[in-house]
Amino acid sequence: MSTQKLGVFNSLSKPFVRLVERYYPDAFIFVIVLSVLTYFLAIINTDATPLQTFEAWGNGLPKLFTFTAQITIIMITAHALAHTKPVEKVLSKIGSYPRSSIEAYALVTFISGLASLFAWSFGLIVGGIISKFVAIGCTKKRIRIHYPLLVACAYSGYVIWHMGYSSSAALFVSSEGHSLIDEIGIIPVTETIFTNFNMFLALITLTIITIVNPLMRPTAEKEIKEIDPSVFRFTKDNEKNHLNKSTQTFAQKIENNRTISLFIGFILLFFILYIFYSKGFSLDLNLVSWSFLGVGLILSSSPIHYVKLVNNAAITVGPIILQYPFYAGIMGIMSDTGLINVIADKITQISSSETLGFYSFLSGGLVNMFIPSGGGQWAVQGPVMIEAAKNLDVEPYVVVLGVAYGDQWTNMIQPFWTIPLLAIAGLHMRQIMGYTFVIFLVTGMLYGGAMLYLGSG
Repeated sequence: MSTQKLGVFNSLSKPFVRLVERYYPDAFIFVIVLSVLTYFLAIINTDATPLQTFEAWGNGLPKLFTFTAQITIIMITAHALAHTKPVEKVLSKIGSYPRSSIEAYALVTFISGLASLFAWSFGLIVGGIISKFVAIGCTKKRIRIHYPLLVACAYSGYVIWHMGYSSSAALFVSSEGHSLIDEIGIIPVTETIFTNFNMFLALITLTIITIVNPLMRPTAEKEIKEIDPSVFRFTKDNEKNHLNKSTQTFAQKIENNRTISLFIGFILLFFILYIFYSKGFSLDLNLVSWSFLGVGLILSSSPIHYVKLVNNAAITVGPIILQYPFYAGIMGIMSDTGLINVIADKITQISSSETLGFYSFLSGGLVNMFIPSGGGQWAVQGPVMIEAAKNLDVEPYVVVLGVAYGDQWTNMIQPFWTIPLLAIAGLHMRQIMGYTFVIFLVTGMLYGGAMLYLGSG
């Protein structure tokens, strides 16, 4: 492709990059501003008093504690697993594949997207890790890579997670005894995730973002910001784990006995296989955590080596522990004051049977800004949208897909899910979201058009 054509795509991203760098606050400030905005929106648009709204916020603060612990453990165990020697070798091999910057951006996008379709947590963790190793591989080959764009490529793959195996909305309505079963019954995943419509749209989206991301690469050498050389330090630190066996104390011999870590690791994996055997193959956050922990223990050199890997990983989880309670407070306001119902009702009032899917998509995107959890969002928004579908005689699966697409769409401009990925990659949210804003625009047109097509059928 000519430099002139490439410059068009690069120029498209520049205004958004400058906008984010100048006006997007730190993710913690973002959630504080969002909390205040939600508070006043609830007071203005619902019958809740200021005190009742304040109480709803406070009562909501601990509602994500379990989820916070789950995502924290996933991050730590995934980070530790990635820095065991066998996995480092595999990741380094993958990182050495790209022969140009174009291939690097495309590879990270594609791998992240596939991982997100398998499980949303995989998409974030794998994306953060693979972007780092690809950047390292390119540095060794003296291929200049704009690291912020490479990490943005990793995050952009997350824009299709709700179309995949871990789709919160689709799995909710396919579960026995779910809370809306009297209204819609059970909607099997063959009518949502595994429809030709959804799978084809996921493939098209992944193909488009894999093409678009490399086209946003900087054209001027001075604009390229390569990966910080300090990330090479973990490989060297990883090798400092051996003591002279003749001088080890009894306690040190136990700590460095690999048999112990192998035993615990295999016990964890056996438990996971037992769960799959007894309940069928179904991943949740807990099983993902135990998978990472078990494999990490098996591949580590010893129990104390794994402890050191975990200690090195622990520094990545601070932002999650700080920010997620505030998002839980926002969720509390949205659900307890009825603000979510007000927003959904206003959108459905302007809908018809042909456009309800499209407006479900828009409302899903809007609500995701305030409740950036797929499962949490569907729990509070789902009943309203299902009722609208009944009133307009629309098949329930249409609004399920609409809300799911909206949820994943605005993740590109909502910093909630960038936190674990950026903690691994070692960047700030402002460095990548100018690029993901472009993906937001591209996928917005794609998803919106797809939902209008679905409604017209």
